[in-house]
Amino acid sequence: MKKYKSAKESQVSITELMLPSHSNFGGKVHGGHILNLMDQIAFACASKHSQAYCVTASVNRVDFLQPVEVGELLTLKASINYTGNTSMVVGVRVEAENVTTGVVKHCNSSYFTMVAKGDNGKNLKVPGLIIKDKQALRRFARSIERKMAMFQRDTKFDDKNFKVEDYLGKLKEENIKLALD
Repeated sequence: MKKYKSAKESQVSITELMLPSHSNFGGKVHGGHILNLMDQIAFACASKHSQAYCVTASVNRVDFLQPVEVGELLTLKASINYTGNTSMVVGVRVEAENVTTGVVKHCNSSYFTMVAKGDNGKNLKVPGLIIKDKQALRRFARSIERKMAMFQRDTKFDDKNFKVEDYLGKLKEENIKLALD
């Protein structure tokens, strides 16, 4: 196994026709179906990079920017943005193309943290990432920032650190009725 790999070596993409069986009650492609495809392509990309079975550790923010219509071609592209010791951040971009007009729309992007696993179920070391351009460096740095922000958020709202009085004033404008003991 290589000690370092470029993102290009692990990039994958899939295109799938969206069928009526993929639609929700509103007639659009169900978000859950799209999330399933995103998880699959993140797995494929991470497994290709690590040459190991991978599991999804977390998904960072999924915003559905545009609805996907039945009959459109959905293309998902995945690339490694960050590598830790045993984890990788896979950037996933989703685009839908109207086959009759050729119009392509960006539907969503998300970041999946994937962890490589060995046959014994233990985490495996993954190859590092070769950064070849400013865009790749920006993606890597952004992943570090997201990782730090997640840690800070999690510790700030931990039972031991959370202070109710810090939020009472902020809650006055919210749709809430406090009935604390």
